[in-house]
Amino acid sequence: MVGADAKETTYRAEARANGLFVVHGDGELVAEANGFLATLTQRGFSARTVRAYAYDLVVFFRWLAPRALPLAGVEEADLLEYIRHQQERDAKPRSINRRLSTCRLFIRHVSGKEPERHTAAGHYRGRGRDRNLGLHVLRPQRRVALRVKVPRTLVEPLSREQVREYLRGLQRYRDLCIVYLMLLCGLRSREVLLLQLDDVSFDELQLRVRGKGGKERALPMPELLRRLLLRYLELERPERLASRCLFVVLKGQQRGSGMTAAGLRSLFRYRRRKQGLRSANAHRFRHTFGTDMARAGVRLPILQRMMGHAQAETTLQYINLAMTDIAADYARATSVIQRRYAR
Repeated sequence: MVGADAKETTYRAEARANGLFVVHGDGELVAEANGFLATLTQRGFSARTVRAYAYDLVVFFRWLAPRALPLAGVEEADLLEYIRHQQERDAKPRSINRRLSTCRLFIRHVSGKEPERHTAAGHYRGRGRDRNLGLHVLRPQRRVALRVKVPRTLVEPLSREQVREYLRGLQRYRDLCIVYLMLLCGLRSREVLLLQLDDVSFDELQLRVRGKGGKERALPMPELLRRLLLRYLELERPERLASRCLFVVLKGQQRGSGMTAAGLRSLFRYRRRKQGLRSANAHRFRHTFGTDMARAGVRLPILQRMMGHAQAETTLQYINLAMTDIAADYARATSVIQRRYAR
């Protein structure tokens, strides 16, 4: 139970020698939270995923602290208040839904059950016969998790001209390889950074990629990318490095060490500013890959496997039609229709 006299900001995530922990302001470990995180680690969740859970728990504990609610007593009505609390702080719907999921898993870990749901009797529909035909017994409805509606946004892929302009501004083989891995293979930023020298098979023209959750997948390597990687390894990557990372820092005090996420973001940010391409980020190149594959007629199961999506629905949402596709088909259709009804 969280005490009523606890301050809202007395919880934080703190990195220690053996991992990341949720602690009070005085440094005392929060046993329930860290037991939950330890369980996730034992189940094989990645350090990155456990870290995300830890920060979600910090947000939850800061909200819970002044309310004096026992963890086992948190109900869905309380979670609705938690949603309002985050909305007042301008949290994004996807962030709220992720935190709600963390809360449910954590509460189930502590109490052994889901947060209680109190449904008004007038809205309850139990087992019975279909009201229209009355021919069959209705199955009980599956419990739907509490979520916030996420607005569907259309992410436009980069145009051919934008891609060509961006590529013309790159001066290193390393940077060209990174962009082509996203543009021609659909890799995420982190997947690019996790590539090792042994993951590239030049003889078989194949890449081994480590995706989310430690899941590996094999991807074909285009001939253009093969040539650029060979040039990078021959001319730019320092020899006899201890690091087996494929992409390393090429200058400065950190020369020869593996590229970091911050370094990769800096690379794209610098190019966007210099060339005035505000939308040319790493995710947009990956999205362009998905859209190009869909336009080329690649089947959904294959594209799902190539992009490393666990669910086909994710792939479908990821490759929403761009306005240019809609406009082109609309123009072709209306040209025929206008001739049909022309006076």
